[in-house]
Amino acid sequence: MRPFIRNIAGLIAFLVLWELVIRLGVIAEQDVPPASVVLTRIVELFGQEEFLRDVIASVLAWLIALGIAVAIAVPLGLVLGNFPYVRMATRSVVEFLRPIPSVALIPLVLVSIGGGPEAKIILAIYAAVWPILYNTIYAFDEIDQLLIDTARSCGVSKAGVLTTVALPHAAPFVFTGIRISASVGLIVIVSTEFIAGSSAGLGSFILQAAHGAGRTDLVLAGTVVAGLIGYLANEGLERLGGRLFKWHKATTAEVA
Repeated sequence: MRPFIRNIAGLIAFLVLWELVIRLGVIAEQDVPPASVVLTRIVELFGQEEFLRDVIASVLAWLIALGIAVAIAVPLGLVLGNFPYVRMATRSVVEFLRPIPSVALIPLVLVSIGGGPEAKIILAIYAAVWPILYNTIYAFDEIDQLLIDTARSCGVSKAGVLTTVALPHAAPFVFTGIRISASVGLIVIVSTEFIAGSSAGLGSFILQAAHGAGRTDLVLAGTVVAGLIGYLANEGLERLGGRLFKWHKATTAEVA
């Protein structure tokens, strides 16, 4: 529980500092509302059905994108990590596609499939695939050759080496990639909703609040909710990883 308590203490300190900066006049309140006002708006918003639908739309699209990214990246990473010749043959393509920002593909995706939920899901999948893929490949590069040689000397087949040696070794790295991709995917989902003017989602809510009346308090409230979702997801995955892979040095979560 100690890391969680420290995190909460840090968050409270940030909110207090935010409140003081505004109340003391360092930043004008009409430009940035104080933390107390934003937190009040968040409580009010969670009592509104329309806002809850926006939250559900973003979270659902995010979970779908993350699940599909895992289903694509893990098997592909196993192939590229286990077969060096395949990796070398596809390296130029992978290295060409990987640096392309997902937000740069928004116009292309909108023209191709429109601005429905499919657009933000596809872009989030594209962004989330790379951390999982590279962590899986990296895991194979870091396998101690002595472990593989020992398994083979005991008569274990290639398939057996993959399932009993390679996969258990790769699992913590793959899980770390999933945790990173979860944050990346959420960022892309909300950003796409905001830039593309989606009909539903947190990004759409923030966009509508920013226009018209220019409700900065609602903009910050929506932003804080998105950050809270990302924080809870990362905290949950980190603690889950700590329990599943506490035997592995790649695990950083400290679980009570």
